[in-house]
Parts: sequence; C-alpha cells; structure tokens
Amino acid sequence: NNRSFLSVKDALQRIIKDISIVSTEEVSLISALDRVTADDVKARRSQPPVAVSAMDGYAVKSEDVTTVPSKLFRVGSVPAGSEYTKKLKSGEAVRIFTGAPVPKGADTIVIQEDVLAPSETDGSEITIVKGAKKGVYIRRAGLDFKNGEIGIPKNKRLTSRDIGLAASMNVPWILVRRRPRIAILATGDEIVRPGESASKNQIVSSNSYMLHAFMTALGADVQILGIAPDDSDTIGALAREAYGSDLLVTTGGASVGEHDLIQKALSTDKFGKQGLNLNFWKIAMRPGKPLIFGELQQKPFIGLPGNPVSTMICGLIFLKPAIETMLGLEHKQETVFASLSKDLHKNDERQDYLRAYYFDTKKGEKIVEPFTIQDSSMMANLAKANCLIVREPFDKKRKKGDTVKIIKLDTCF
Repeated sequence: NNRSFLSVKDALQRIIKDISIVSTEEVSLISALDRVTADDVKARRSQPPVAVSAMDGYAVKSEDVTTVPSKLFRVGSVPAGSEYTKKLKSGEAVRIFTGAPVPKGADTIVIQEDVLAPSETDGSEITIVKGAKKGVYIRRAGLDFKNGEIGIPKNKRLTSRDIGLAASMNVPWILVRRRPRIAILATGDEIVRPGESASKNQIVSSNSYMLHAFMTALGADVQILGIAPDDSDTIGALAREAYGSDLLVTTGGASVGEHDLIQKALSTDKFGKQGLNLNFWKIAMRPGKPLIFGELQQKPFIGLPGNPVSTMICGLIFLKPAIETMLGLEHKQETVFASLSKDLHKNDERQDYLRAYYFDTKKGEKIVEPFTIQDSSMMANLAKANCLIVREPFDKKRKKGDTVKIIKLDTCF
C-alpha cells in the first residue's frame, strides 16, 4: 500500500531527529585535515606581532622624503627576525628587509629600487630618488589576525588552508569531533567477496566496499562485520559485534519478501531489550524503497536495500546527512538545474533519482542526459554518472529542453 510509504523528506527528518552528535578529541595539526572542529579555534598571538616591512628597502620618516632627491644617513640594518633597538631620528634611514620589524620613529618604507646607495655600510650616505607617503609598505601589527580572534569557526571541516591558518595562529592541537564508528553488515546467501570463487548463481559483493569507501571519505571510522547468509541466527550474531558502534548499517534483507528475516534476526526475542525498535520501513523513492530505520542495541540502525545502486543512492540521501549530523555539520543537499537532452515519461508516486550525465555547452548552458536503462543493479551506469536527476512524485511528462533539478555527484561518492 503506497499510502503507508514515507516521503523522502519525512524519512530524512526522522533519521536526523534520532541521530546524536559524537564526542570530541584533540588531534595534532598533522592529523587534523578533513576533521570537524568541535570548538572555535582562536589565535594564540597576533600576526604580525609587531609592525613589519612588506618590502626590502629603507625605513625612514615620511617627512624626510616629501621632496626628492633627499639625502639621508644609513644608521643600521634590520633583517627579518631581529630589530633595530634605537629610535630613528630625522635625517636617518635603516636598511630593512621583508618581514623585519619597523624601527621606532620610522613611519614609511622606501623600496630599494627608489634609493641610490653607493655603499652597503652603516654611516654611509644614501639618496632617495622617489618618495613614499606615510604608512606605505608597512604591515601593521595584527593585520592578519589579532590574539584571541576566532580564525576557524566551530563545526567546520578543516581544509589544508585551515591547517595553515591554525599553525600561523600558534595552535598545535585542535579539538575535533571524533570519527563516528559505523559497522556494516551485508546479508545474502548469493553473495561472495571480491576475489573469491563464485558460481554462476552467485554475486560478487560490492555494497560493503562502496559504503566503506563512501563513509570513510565522509569522516567515519568504518568496520565491515562480514557477509551473513540469509539465516536469522547468523545475522543476529554478527549484528551483536556492532555493539559500541554509533550506527549499524545492513545491506540486503530489507525488501518486502525478506523484511521478516531482518526483523526476526534483530528482534527483541534474540536481543531482549536491546532488540530492534522499528521507526519505519518503505520509502516512496526509486531506487531504494525498502529502507529500514530504527534503534538496535540502543543505537541507530539503518537497513539499506541489497541492490548496489539502491544502496548507494540511499547512502547519499540518508547516510551522508546522518554522518554529517554526528559530526555537527549542517546538512545541505545542493541541487542545480539543467536542461534535458531527451523526453521523460511522467513519474509515479515515488521520488525518482535517475542516473545521468551532465555537461556544459560552450554557451555555458548545462545539459543533462539520463541513461536509457535505469535498473538498480547496474553499477557501471552509476560509476559513469556524474549526477542524479531528481523527479518529485507524480512529476508530469518532461520534454527535451525542459529544466530539471539535479544533484551533482562529488568525488567521495
């Protein structure tokens, strides 16, 4: 009965509502890439800590170079990492290099190309041939950031640029969300592992490996529990090994005919009070209608369909937001619009995710071509796709050139 099917939106809301944010840990900068900040990262010093020169040249008083040429006496030099300890007087200049502190009394830098300096010794006379206004080529203290200022906000996935900023801010350790622990259990008598000998009646398992790669890329710590035959005792025994995980994900055994198998295997009869507390199953979507969500061993449980394409599309629509919620990230499923390359029939009561390929024309128009065959067992088509066309339930017939909504598939999918 399709009326009992949940919409994709309602199913996602229910999943997110029951997902908890994970605890925190401190990691070194070397280990922080792609981790999610659990607190604001604040500068532990100002950058630069004092006013410094932005160029190689001479630190002078601007009033001494208002008219040129003007002659000044070189009284010292200051390379980066040292300082000129005296106060600059009128008529004096200090040789300065990029990044070096500006001497007291100096208020501008004349670049070396605008100076005639016959000698590189202190006490020699130099000629300024082109003046500089007050403040030129001086980086004021705290120009980049000030001590105590927030450089990286809470709940941000760290990029290499963030790591560089944290290092500049003198922050060696960052408080991040720990990696969510996720266990995967594949089920099915017909499934064998890649590389194992398989009869013509068996299928090589791909779901566990796809999900492991996908969820690892999202920032989870993923464990494959194995492949369970269609036997409730074995499924239950392997599912027990997920105890301590933040989420158990199963693949297979979720369709109408097999629903009782998963329910029986994870039932309160076998697990006691820790058994499956079912929230929903069956969603008005294609592919991926038979999706189970509930609680097992007092932790969230998601039962994905067995078809590989259904598994991965459900992973994108439901697992990705679940992991982002665990990490404290805001979930946004970004969609863009593209023009159809061919006609589409009207849609039925299920939200449809068509595997497709989009490209940009020379005029900058986005064109999307849905694959002719949309069978949910066809992994090669999913691998070739770079987007999904999203069709709402009861979407009308679409003609070539019509605008449709697409989800771009990013590199981790």
